[in-house]
Amino acid sequence: MDRRDFLKSATSAAAGGGLMAAGSLAGLPADDRTPATRSSSGPTPRLTASDGVTLFHRDWGAGKPVVFIAPWGLHSDWWEYQTAHLSGNGLRCISYDRRGHGRSSEPTGGYDFDTLADDLAVVLERLGLRGVTLVGQSLGCGEIVRYLSRHGTDRVARIAMIAPITPFLLKTPANPGGIDASVFENAREAVSRDRPHLIAQAAPGFFGAPPNPVSAEIVQWWTEMMMRCSMKVLIELHRVFTVTDFSAELKKIMLPALIIHGDKDVSTPIDLTAKKTAELLRGSELRVYENAAHGLPITHMGWLNTDLVAFAKS
Repeated sequence: MDRRDFLKSATSAAAGGGLMAAGSLAGLPADDRTPATRSSSGPTPRLTASDGVTLFHRDWGAGKPVVFIAPWGLHSDWWEYQTAHLSGNGLRCISYDRRGHGRSSEPTGGYDFDTLADDLAVVLERLGLRGVTLVGQSLGCGEIVRYLSRHGTDRVARIAMIAPITPFLLKTPANPGGIDASVFENAREAVSRDRPHLIAQAAPGFFGAPPNPVSAEIVQWWTEMMMRCSMKVLIELHRVFTVTDFSAELKKIMLPALIIHGDKDVSTPIDLTAKKTAELLRGSELRVYENAAHGLPITHMGWLNTDLVAFAKS
């Protein structure tokens, strides 16, 4: 992939993701800062992190727990086609909005992998989850890896990584096949000048359309979610995930791992990400979806849903 192609896709998935998000709920009243519990009246939809940030979550179904972590700029709505299917097939599905996204509060800081991993720990611990299948896409895969590094595997049974940003995106002497830092810098500069235009331009590459059919309504849904995410949050997270090397952490993970990637993904090129991640994760399985780009949870949802049900129940 040449420099021009990557720069076009760097906003849309910017080597990490899915461009969706939503507004903030800063300053929530005290009643909303309580832990979630499952009861006959339903769960409280917000959890509270150690620094007071509130995290919105959804908790559907019963059975083995599956926790979904969204791509860069996106929130839990991105997973609705997966959580609806999996919860209807005997699995308990939890998805949440990371800090600064969707219905979670938007603090001024905490947009680093250590804090994001600790937020994931809050979700697992406050909901009392064990034997969890963690499912992440793009940026979410980095959060999974850092969570396992910081909190261990006591609550986690297996991991599924979809179009990961791992192990390392940046070109360095030790990673000569990476992306030059100037490409990422130019992408952030472009976002800061005209975010709506860049997002609109990114949609075809994100979904791989053509040849993948995507309705105008899906594209609009995706675009609106992305535009509701603060530009500051987008840029801070983009800066973090494009310079973080997860190679050493991946080598230490000893869990069943499924890696799913599209062969037409220009956002996280498969040779730089999924194939290298599979080499570092001992015993992992890499499945390559034909004609899939970064938006494969939409364009290839049938394949993905089937694979996730089988993996989570294994």
